[in-house]
Amino acid sequence: MNNGKIKASIGKVLKSLRIKQNLSQEDLAGICQVDRSYISMIEVGRNEPSVTKIFELCTGLKIKPSDFLRLVEIEMEKYTNIDQKQK
Repeated sequence: MNNGKIKASIGKVLKSLRIKQNLSQEDLAGICQVDRSYISMIEVGRNEPSVTKIFELCTGLKIKPSDFLRLVEIEMEKYTNIDQKQK
């Protein structure tokens, strides 16, 4: 499994959920008590949050961690399907 694809999937899901809740990066960062740049780095796939931080982000987004990870898994499947089509 490609680590870059995992980080990209986490970032896409985080950004999508944040936008759906009309939260800015600054808003979510304040709720989770992290720097805005940390949220930005996750969203662009340049930072990989720890399990603890995923739980904190999910609390801030009012979503169960299991639901968040399910969405990440769905996003990962898109990458897998693209890779298979390119072969």
